[in-house]
Amino acid sequence: MPQTTPDSASWTPEQARAAFRTGLQMPTSGLAPGRTQVNMLSVPQEWAYDTLLFAQRNPTPCPVLEVTGPGSWRSVLAPGADLRTDLPGYHVWKDGEVTDTLTDATEMWREDLVTFFIGCSFSFETLLRDAGVPLRHVEQGKAVPMYVTDRPCVPTERLHGPMVVSMRPVPASLVPKAVQVSGLMPAVHGAPVHIGAPEALGIRDLDQPEFGEAVTMHDDDVPVFWACGVTTQAALMDAKPPFAITHIPGYMFITDARDIDYKIA
Repeated sequence: MPQTTPDSASWTPEQARAAFRTGLQMPTSGLAPGRTQVNMLSVPQEWAYDTLLFAQRNPTPCPVLEVTGPGSWRSVLAPGADLRTDLPGYHVWKDGEVTDTLTDATEMWREDLVTFFIGCSFSFETLLRDAGVPLRHVEQGKAVPMYVTDRPCVPTERLHGPMVVSMRPVPASLVPKAVQVSGLMPAVHGAPVHIGAPEALGIRDLDQPEFGEAVTMHDDDVPVFWACGVTTQAALMDAKPPFAITHIPGYMFITDARDIDYKIA
């Protein structure tokens, strides 16, 4: 079970990263409100072009906010942060499978790793909350549920796989508001890709997400699905590159950037 701490809701990005550096693990939704959280994907340099092309061909699930140089563990989105230690958890991938889960990736870091930061739907959650849209996973202290769909992404020569979506239960009367608010932030997935019937996405059971945790829906809730940056991890599963390091889904890298900087109006 992830560790928790009672004062985490008031953390700054620096305080959150410092806590994670000591080994604390917890879902990051709701932490450092107003600050941009991102998916992290670090691949060998020989896979960097395919990764960038895959993201360019699939901008809704894979909006790129930053790309580092080979071997770098620094980010312009969070000056002073260490990408090897400042996330609440890391997956180490070999040949398309998670072979280790760590709180410190320093020993696994390689000089040829190029890191991609992909936008995260947590970035519009502050706007949703301010608009009165409840966040059930935050209320229930869970990592947002994420599902592998039957919608294929546009492939590259080596990278391919299905789109992954995150799901938030939204009261039916507030669905238009959720669509409007998130649609103002296309750099972090934007408006939902689907509303309602999960089977239309090939999702069989909302209680069995492939990533994150199932949440309890209220009687008047409708499942609303947004494209998710964990799509890159589904691509790792399909394409099976020899090595990669990623964040744990729902356990994001918290940057110093402001969510509102990605709002288009």
